[in-house]
Amino acid sequence: MKQKFSRWLQDAWYKEMYISSELMPFSMLYDDAMRFRLFLYKKGVFTKTKMPVPVVIVGNITVGGTGKTPLIVWMARFLQEEGYKPGIISRGYGGHSKQWPQWVDKNSNPELVGDEAVLMAQRASCPIAVGPERVKAAQMLLDKSDCNIILSDDGLQ
Repeated sequence: MKQKFSRWLQDAWYKEMYISSELMPFSMLYDDAMRFRLFLYKKGVFTKTKMPVPVVIVGNITVGGTGKTPLIVWMARFLQEEGYKPGIISRGYGGHSKQWPQWVDKNSNPELVGDEAVLMAQRASCPIAVGPERVKAAQMLLDKSDCNIILSDDGLQ
């Protein structure tokens, strides 16, 4: 059932289907919500946080499965080869820790920090911090490592 719904959603998203026109009102509501959010940023209700190192966000608002995590791993390796010290932050999707952010290494428990985070730790060989509040994860990364660039996995979700 879950697979069937996922396929239907991706078809509705990427192919021209009759359902696409039925989703238009939701699209308009989303657009209004994003405009209101931008207004709140401009008025200072929401604030931005500036990190002392560059932050590269890999992700978009598309339905999942577009290869963001493998790209993050590749970027981390590439940056290391170029002499940078990358660190990775992620949401920790699927992790059920009671305390966030969490430091991740190749031996971390995927049930606590999420399986993608552990996979990245095993393949990227760089510091990783995860948590629903990515600013706090980034701050943990900066406090506990000497990274000079942060890669944010699925940073727009």
